[in-house]
Amino acid sequence: MGEMCSANTSYSMAAASTVGSVLVINLTTGKKSGGWDTAEIYFHQIPDEVIDSLINEGSVLYVAGGLMVEHPLISPLIDAIVGTLDSVMGLPKDLTNSLIKEVLQD
Repeated sequence: MGEMCSANTSYSMAAASTVGSVLVINLTTGKKSGGWDTAEIYFHQIPDEVIDSLINEGSVLYVAGGLMVEHPLISPLIDAIVGTLDSVMGLPKDLTNSLIKEVLQD
């Protein structure tokens, strides 16, 4: 729990970065293509009461880095997202679509 509190406190008034990778394989041809995508999330001050509520609720214990930008307690505290929300959530749609198209080309 202490690590979770430290992680969420460190996001306050700073940026968190996410890096995700995607590998697409055409199972018919064996052609593969992969790539990675990053996003940065900038936060306003996150009050200690919000961090305590998130930890007591428990849902942040089951996500990477305790980072839940969609959570109703956290979303109002986001200053900016550089990148896409789907990348932050773990599957960058534009990257995935381009890789699918790439492995389907002859």
